[in-house]
Amino acid sequence: MRSSAPAALALALALPLGLTALACGPTPAPPPPPPPKKEAAPTPPPEPTEPTGPTAEEARAFVDQADRELRELYVAASRAEWEKNTNITDETEAAAARANEKLMEYMGGAIKRASELASAPVDPDTARKLHLLRVTASPPPAPSDPAKRQALADLGAKMEGIYGKGKQCTGEGKRQVCRDLGQLSDVIASSRSYDELLDAWKAWHGVARELRPLYARFVELANEGAREINYADLGELWRAGYDMTPAEFEAESERLWQQVRPLYEQLHCHVRAQLSAKYGAAKVPADGLIPAHLLGNMWAQEWGNIYPLVVPYPGKTSIDVTAALKRAKYDELRLVRLGESFFTSLGLDPLPATFWERSMFQKPKDREVVCHASAWDVDFNDDLRIKMCIKIDAEDLITVHHELGHNYYFHYYYKLPVLFQSGAHDGFHEAIGDALALSVTPAYLQKIGLIDQVPDNDQAVINQMMQDALDKIGFLPFGKLIDQWRWDVFSGKTPAEQYNAAWWQLRAKYQGVAPPEPRTEEDFDAGAKYHIPANVPYTRYFLARILQFQFHKALCAAAGHSGPLHECSIYGSKEAGAKLQAMLELGASKPWPDALEALTGSRQMDAAPMIEYFEPLRAWLAAQNAPRTCGW
Repeated sequence: MRSSAPAALALALALPLGLTALACGPTPAPPPPPPPKKEAAPTPPPEPTEPTGPTAEEARAFVDQADRELRELYVAASRAEWEKNTNITDETEAAAARANEKLMEYMGGAIKRASELASAPVDPDTARKLHLLRVTASPPPAPSDPAKRQALADLGAKMEGIYGKGKQCTGEGKRQVCRDLGQLSDVIASSRSYDELLDAWKAWHGVARELRPLYARFVELANEGAREINYADLGELWRAGYDMTPAEFEAESERLWQQVRPLYEQLHCHVRAQLSAKYGAAKVPADGLIPAHLLGNMWAQEWGNIYPLVVPYPGKTSIDVTAALKRAKYDELRLVRLGESFFTSLGLDPLPATFWERSMFQKPKDREVVCHASAWDVDFNDDLRIKMCIKIDAEDLITVHHELGHNYYFHYYYKLPVLFQSGAHDGFHEAIGDALALSVTPAYLQKIGLIDQVPDNDQAVINQMMQDALDKIGFLPFGKLIDQWRWDVFSGKTPAEQYNAAWWQLRAKYQGVAPPEPRTEEDFDAGAKYHIPANVPYTRYFLARILQFQFHKALCAAAGHSGPLHECSIYGSKEAGAKLQAMLELGASKPWPDALEALTGSRQMDAAPMIEYFEPLRAWLAAQNAPRTCGW
């Protein structure tokens, strides 16, 4: 590139030499008049240089192309996953692994390119798409090495297959008897025999031992993929997906836990005292940890099944929803229709006809399936489905509402670019159906004909609230610790040889529960929970438990409710439905504080509505626990 001397320097060089010399001797004659002044030559403009960073045009072209190509890959992987989940065979596992491998390969390059384009001066939509690409965590990022990428995909399919086919078998030949997770869970839910519960708990947790070496290798490969896209490990990538830094998100989840911890500790104290009275202080210490197999759930994550053991006012009116459903002769299809009718009462659309044709409501007798409930838009074009092995009981009534909440979220954002086809954050997706399920109040059950009258005394209210709290409050520490364990595993803080010890240390710290028998590092008790081998982040469920009450309070306000929050049902409120739909339609197109503000008026997640909802029970628990030693 050429350059010219500055104009000031050019003028100085043009001055006559005599004006700069010292005079000596006679005064010289006056100098001749200067020549006519010439105009200085204009400075030529600098030659153009190459752009110093990515352009807006490059970034927009990239995200448009990525959106088209990702849609094809997402659909292919989703179809393969649906086939695998509803028919577990070596062939369907292999097909799902191949589809996910292709998606992993593409995502590795797309995330890197999105990072390179992050500084481009783009419009808000393009910036949002670039951000969402950079924090994509599903499927897990794969190493660029093709062999390792294939190994990671194969591990994911194999682990989920082992989990889905897991059974405890006794005897041989024709006398062999096998029990799957559903059957073992029925024992945990209904038995009151300490030894029967222990046998069922040990049986399922033994299934997970096979997963341990596979999971350790999975962690190595997923972390390698995360490091290739500039994250320290997979856990840091997960925590980056909340429109704040990973460190800020970890602090935010801890802040929310501290809001609800006192309420959980009051519930734990009362439940422990009742279980100690039932099984004896030798088995349930009055001031210690609760054995995990006694809480009515295989993972001690929700405690509703032990309600008869801890009921505040035995013999007083309480609602047995399971019995009411069976008296009314509900079957699986009718239960799902009931869930749909709640959403349509708000003015939301009916589910498409294909939903009823393509969903799986019952466990097939001719093949192995993953019974864990899930919701799908298989083709990302309103191809809505649920996959459940439905039981006609109160738990699955709520689960149906939960899964349909996902479906309605899918339905209202499916016309957006595929990069925006997600919840504002993953906790939003989990909270929608649960928020609506809070409106399944006694008044609602009476309105739809499941019960004849609404209990109207304080004791009945406390009984009902205890039923709800056993699941919703009881779940909170479990919802938090699952990913706390994984964050430590991914970061290397917890090495593979300490998987099980670290798992039970966290369960003691947060939940106040202990294994019912000594465990070793041959066990892999974390892997007995579906979301570990399936690599599904879990903090979303913790956030959802809190957000559902925040959503519920806002929707109740829109519906014009006055009175205690626990009495509100938004069933039939078109005003609440319109407010909900406005948020659902945003998908992930805006940061989650924008979506939260659209529904609640607040930009911060807050557990205060949850505490408000359970205030009558909190006061009752505090009175019961006054003479007890709480904590552990």
